[in-house]
Amino acid sequence: MLVLLLIQIMAIVFFEYPRPYKAITWVVIVIIFPVLGYVLYFFIGKEYAIKRPDSQGDQLLEQVREQLADRSRRKREEECPNPAVGPDGSLDMKLEHAASLPVTAGNETTVFSEGTEAFEDMLQAIASARHHIHIEFYIIRDDQLGLRFQQLLIRKAREGVKVKLIYDGIGCHKLNKSYMNRLHEAGAETGCFSPPLRSFFTRRLNYRNHRKIVVVDGIIGYFGGLNIGDEYLGKDPKVGFWRDTHFRIEGDAVGWIQYTFLTDWYFVKKEWLNDPDCYYPLRAGKGKEWVRMIKSGPDEPILELFFSCFASAKRRIYIESPYFVLEPGIILALKTAAVTGVDVRVILPAVPDSKFVHLASMSYVQELLQAGVRFFLYEKGFLHAKVIIADDLACSGSANMDIRSLYGQFELHAIFNDGTTVNKLVRDFERDMRDSREIVLCQYEQRPPFHKYKETIARLFSPLL
Repeated sequence: MLVLLLIQIMAIVFFEYPRPYKAITWVVIVIIFPVLGYVLYFFIGKEYAIKRPDSQGDQLLEQVREQLADRSRRKREEECPNPAVGPDGSLDMKLEHAASLPVTAGNETTVFSEGTEAFEDMLQAIASARHHIHIEFYIIRDDQLGLRFQQLLIRKAREGVKVKLIYDGIGCHKLNKSYMNRLHEAGAETGCFSPPLRSFFTRRLNYRNHRKIVVVDGIIGYFGGLNIGDEYLGKDPKVGFWRDTHFRIEGDAVGWIQYTFLTDWYFVKKEWLNDPDCYYPLRAGKGKEWVRMIKSGPDEPILELFFSCFASAKRRIYIESPYFVLEPGIILALKTAAVTGVDVRVILPAVPDSKFVHLASMSYVQELLQAGVRFFLYEKGFLHAKVIIADDLACSGSANMDIRSLYGQFELHAIFNDGTTVNKLVRDFERDMRDSREIVLCQYEQRPPFHKYKETIARLFSPLL
């Protein structure tokens, strides 16, 4: 038995040597549950296997990607022939390597700070669709808001608009099958991203699609932190008011939101939709913003991008996230920034939706407070916004500040350089600070030993969260 246990431990160390914090977690699990622990690791713990682009569909995806990148480059050159005038500061240049998609020009962004206004805008845009509606959400509820979306999509499908919807198999595991059946009867198409049972046997159960996307006629795009459900309107009695950040965008960046959806559609349905005139229409952008979309996942981690933001900032780093489960490199970057004089502030929810994840998040607070990072707990309701502000640049979308988003989930983020959008996000952050209470180091160090013990246990298992 001891030999078998040693073999299991050696196998985990071999596979996870680049991620020692994850290896430690799985070694502890294997020691506690010698056989079961390794079986769980084999099915849900091993690194995502990246598939090489060798099929015809993969080659088409790459061709479209190159065409869109060329179009984005030409659009930038039209708007800004002199590169020195564009958003090419030192921080943005350092992000060039970390980001997988190019900067786009001619964009106009609307920032929504809570659900009601965002959902009404989405529903209005969907109602105006003429050719197609593409929707992708991690969570869809069969509640009042979910039924509003469903009924509108059914109406548009019956009008002849092409409706396609992607939902995540884990995020929507409580969704009644009749919800999708009613869409199918109206002519809409749906696809499940990694159904749970199939994902278990393909060892991808832990890699979820966390994106939240709406694209209307290839012209209007939405993304951010909101899923479809009444709790995102503040109707959950457990957490109350729901504070989130979501975006509507028009301009060249919509092409990359569309590309992200169509890539996922190909993954789910093995159907590649390649009609540039319909899905990537050429339109004169009425906006002037430069935006870089960030399509991330286990094959394109967002970790390097976040690290570049923190390591390059000179004046300020503001972070809002519902979950704060950190990778060692991020901890070092934040501590280094704080001790060198950068104003580092973090807002976390005071009312958590998951007590265990909240304990893991709070386990990082003391050491970062000691380095000079300031922490605030949002008390108005539940904070679900995912925002990073580094100097005059902002990064926001669907990715949380946790290991799952950094490594394991498919996310969609954006980097904003425009002063109007960045300033709006800064004002939201400052308002959220006023609705929060600051954590004081001397008081936090006096929390009960049993509470520290619970934080330690939660942190140990945080790579699995």
